[in-house]
Parts: sequence; C-alpha cells; structure tokens
Amino acid sequence: MPDFDHLDWTALDRLRATFLSDASARATPYWHTHDTLAAYDATYAERIGWKWDSLLRELAARVWTPPSGTVLVDWGCGSGVAGRRVLTAFSPSHFSGLHLHDHAPEALAFSTARIREVYPSLPLLDSPGFRRSDAPFTLVVSHVLNELPPEARATLLDLAARAAAVLWVEPGTHADSRALATVRDEFRNTHRLVAPCTHCEACPLFAEANARDWCHFFAAPPPGVQNDASWVRFSHRAGIDLRSQAFSYLVLDRATMPALPAVPAGTQAARVLGRPEVFKPYARLLACASDGLHFLELSKRTDPALVKRLAKDPPLPLYALSRDGSKVISMDPIIPDRDPQEK
Repeated sequence: MPDFDHLDWTALDRLRATFLSDASARATPYWHTHDTLAAYDATYAERIGWKWDSLLRELAARVWTPPSGTVLVDWGCGSGVAGRRVLTAFSPSHFSGLHLHDHAPEALAFSTARIREVYPSLPLLDSPGFRRSDAPFTLVVSHVLNELPPEARATLLDLAARAAAVLWVEPGTHADSRALATVRDEFRNTHRLVAPCTHCEACPLFAEANARDWCHFFAAPPPGVQNDASWVRFSHRAGIDLRSQAFSYLVLDRATMPALPAVPAGTQAARVLGRPEVFKPYARLLACASDGLHFLELSKRTDPALVKRLAKDPPLPLYALSRDGSKVISMDPIIPDRDPQEK
C-alpha cells in the first residue's frame, strides 16, 4: 500500500480538476513538482497500474510476450507506472533497455529516478541515443490519447507504426474507447491484433447501429484496497469508485500466426464487452465477433456455473460462442479459466 500520510492533497485536488477539464487544459505539462508526481504515483497512477495488471494477466494467460531484446519505450510516461508494470510482468532482462518520453522534464526526472530505484541495472536510453538506434522496440502508451494535439498524435502513431509490439491502455469512457478503436482500425492491415480483438475486420463499433456502444472492461483492485482506510479516504475525496476501474486497451505485434487458439467448428471467437447484466434466470451481455456486435442472453439453464461467475467474478471474457439469434447455445472459455475458489 502507498504511504498516504505524506501526500500533497492540494496537488491531488489540482490534478483531479485538470483531469476533469477539457483537453486544452491537459495540453501543457501539469507536473509542477516532485511532490505532485509522488502523490499522483501513489494514487491515480496506482489505479492505472491495476488496469495494466489486468491486461498483463490476460497476456500471461495467453502466453504472449513482446519480442525479446527490444527496447521498451514508455511514451508519455508521466510517473512511469506503465513501464514499471510491463517490466515487472516480463522482467527487465527481457528488454535490451528502456527509453522514457514525456513533454514534462519533471515527469522524466521522477520516472527515471523510480526506475533507477527499482531496476538499477536496466540500461536507460536518452532521446538522442534512442533515435540513433535501429534496434526494434516495444511501445507502451498509457492514458494519453485524449490529451494529444494533432501533431503529437501523428508523431505517436508514426512511432506505433514502426514498433515491433504495442501495448496501449486508455480510460474506459465512451469517447476514449472509440478513439482507441480508431487507432486499431488504422493498424488492422499492417499489424496482428492481439487484444482485445478476436478478428481483424473493421471495428463494428463504427456501424451506425452501434453508436452508443464502446469496447471497455473493468479491472479489480488488489485485495484489501476497498477496506483500507487511506484508500477509502482518497476515493471519497476524489469521487472515485474503488470497486473497479474501467479501461480500454489495444495490443499489437508483427507476428503472422493468429493471436487466439482455433475454436471448434460451429462456434466463433467472441469477446464480452463491458459488464454483463445478470438477472435471476439469465445474463444479458454484449459480445464482439467477426460478424459484428451482438446483444445476447445466456440462460441459467444453459450454463448455471457461468451465469453465477458473470455475476460475481467474471472470467477472462474470451469465448468460443455458439448462438441462435440472440440466444446463447454454448459459451466456452477459449483460454482456460479456473474458478477462484478452486485455486
């Protein structure tokens, strides 16, 4: 747990106001001091870290890793939480070095110091060193898309186009998710879509009938957070629900093999979006597959164990789906997922 006894609460209040303002207020650096970054890193960034943890657990379950020996590039690093989470998940030895980028010198200084503290032997590449290197790189992007002016967005997309792999997390709002889906469609013909997509067709979100929908998921906090007095105090002050954090994400690489295992004949790979609605006799859910988005009903008589899990602890939302119109005939996990009570 972070040290809440020495946080700059005034700085946190100012950051919260900035995050809730329009994009123009976030176009210039808002990292004013080391204490501001430290307070952010212990609170807002830690919540972002839970989103990264959720994504990285899925990638581990699917036995996916970024290419070994690549330079890890944390673009728009802020306090560096995304890069640190990725290094922890895959180990620093998996990468040949780390390059941090941010338009705020204070953020670069803070994130560099944190990396030196946690991974003192990891090579750090400065900007000239990274630009001179022809080594392949893995790009990490976190919570920046709604802050970028057109020129910066173009620079980032150019970098993503040259990356060997991309791991990208954004807030789970309607606008941010659909903005990331736009990026997804720009790369669907040049990169393999690892996650969350089960297909490489045009994103069905942009069909007129799906204008109200968006591709988002929910990350749970670590055990104990909801009962921790300091986190509860922070959540009340910031107006945040700690039970889950909405996020959207995109993972790309240059591999040619399909990103998911083959599904049985008569089924299709599908991902459940958002949070299913669970009622006594059935669950209602939104599934994305190669033939579009589908609002479906899973009867408790069809799969009582899955309906129960969807209500309490949803498994990794990747399924081999068989349906008759809006009625689910079968919905079997593509990636094996054990009930937490069995672990």
